[in-house]
Amino acid sequence: MSSNLLAVFYLISGVLFILALRGLSSPETSRRGNFFGIIGMTIAIFVTILSVGNFSTGFIYLLVFLLIGGSIGALIAFKIPMTAMPELVAGFHSLVGLAAVFVAISAFLNPTVFNLGIPGDIKIASLIEMSLGASIGAITFTGSIIAFLKLRGIMSGSPIIFLGQHYLNLVLGITLVSLIFYLCKTQIDTWFWTIILISFLVGVLLIIPIGGADMPVVISMLNSYSGWAAAGIGFTLENTALIITGALVGSSGAILSYIMCKGMNRSFFNVILGGWGATDDKTKSTSKEQKPVKNGNADDAAFLMKNASSVIIVPGYGMAVAQAQHALREMVDSLKKNGVKVTYAIHPVAGRMPGHMNVLLAEANVPYDEVFELEEINNDFANCDVAYVIGANDVTNPVAKTDPQSPIYGMPILDVEKSKSVLFVKRSLSPGYAGIDNDLFYRDNTLMLFADAKKMTEDIIKSL
Repeated sequence: MSSNLLAVFYLISGVLFILALRGLSSPETSRRGNFFGIIGMTIAIFVTILSVGNFSTGFIYLLVFLLIGGSIGALIAFKIPMTAMPELVAGFHSLVGLAAVFVAISAFLNPTVFNLGIPGDIKIASLIEMSLGASIGAITFTGSIIAFLKLRGIMSGSPIIFLGQHYLNLVLGITLVSLIFYLCKTQIDTWFWTIILISFLVGVLLIIPIGGADMPVVISMLNSYSGWAAAGIGFTLENTALIITGALVGSSGAILSYIMCKGMNRSFFNVILGGWGATDDKTKSTSKEQKPVKNGNADDAAFLMKNASSVIIVPGYGMAVAQAQHALREMVDSLKKNGVKVTYAIHPVAGRMPGHMNVLLAEANVPYDEVFELEEINNDFANCDVAYVIGANDVTNPVAKTDPQSPIYGMPILDVEKSKSVLFVKRSLSPGYAGIDNDLFYRDNTLMLFADAKKMTEDIIKSL
C-alpha cells in the first residue's frame, strides 16, 4: 500500500475517533460514538496489517498475537461484572503503558529496522520521542497496577505517605529529565535502562499517596498518561493513526481530570504530582463511640416515599455491588404511578470511575432527562421530601463541609442532609472507601435501612 493511501486511511480512522469522542460525551449518542470508535480502530488495524506488504513470518506472528490478545481481551470484557469495571480499566491502562515501553526498547535496540539511524547514532528527535514514550509508559504501567490493587482491595485504599515523599518525586522527575538529556548527548545504553527503571518507581510513588475515594480521577489521569505514551511511540514508529489516537486519549483524559478536579474543589496539579488525598492517618475517623441511629425497614421506607411529593434517588457503589439498578427502576415506576416526582442525583465521582452510575442507570433504561449532575440538582434537596441514598457514602458525607481535618474536606457533596427525610440503604455502619465515618448516618432526619441494596429495594416495591 502506498504511503499516500496509507495516510488517507489513517486520516479517516482519526476522524472516526474524533466522532467517537463526540458521541461518547452524551448518553443519548454514546452507542453511535462507540460504533464510530470500533469502525475507526478496525480500519487502523487492517491498514497497518496491509502496510506490512508481504506474508512474511513477521506478518504471521502479527496475526497470531492479534488473535490471542483480542480473544483474551474479549473474554475478560464479556465476563467482567460492572462492579469490577474500574479495575479492569486500570488493568488495561497498565498494558498500554507496558506496550509503549516494549516498543521503545525494540526501537532503541534495533533503530535500523525503524529507520531511526544505527546503534550509537540514533536521530536526536527519535531518542527524545522514545525516551518520553518509554518513561510515560512505565509510569502508566506501575501507576495503573497500584490503582488496580487499591480498587481490588488487595492494597489499602488509604493514602500511603512517608516523610519527604513529594521531594523525592521532585528529585526523581529532575533526574529523568537530566537522563534524557545525557542519553541524547551520549547515547549510552545505561542511561536508557535507568530512565525506564526510575519511571517504574515514579509510577508507584505518584499513586500510593492518593486515597481510595479519589480513584475516579486517578483512573481518568492514568487514561491520559496512556494516551500520551501511545502518541510518543507513534512518533517513533511514524504511525499517524497512533499519534492521532494517543493525542485524543491523552488530551480528553486530561480535560476530564481537570473538570473532575474543578468539580471537586481539588488542585489539578496536585493530582498530576501525586499529592491528592494525601493526609495523615490521624485525620481518619477511627472512633469506636457507639452513636444512636434510627433503624427502619422496607415498610417504613415505602410509607415515606408513597406519601411524598418528591423523591431524589442518590445511587452509589452499593447499587453497583448489589446490581440493584433494575429493581430501582421498578421502584421508581411504582412511585410515579402514585403521583410522586422522582429524579436521580449523580455525584461526579460516585462509584469507582467517571460515569459509573450513569452507565448502570442507562443499563436499566432510566430516562436520561431524569438524571442530573451534582451542580444541577443540589439546590433541590432543600425542597425534597425524601432522599433515597443507595450506597453513596463518601459523596454524601457532611464532614466534607464541616471538618477541616477530614481527608475529603472541601470536596463538594450532594446535600442530602437538607431533605426532610433521608433513607440510607447500607449493609452496615462501616466507613466508605475514604475510610471515614459518615455523619449523615446519625442525623435526626436519617433512617438507616440495613440490607443488601437490591433486596431492600425489592422489599420496598412489594410494600408499595
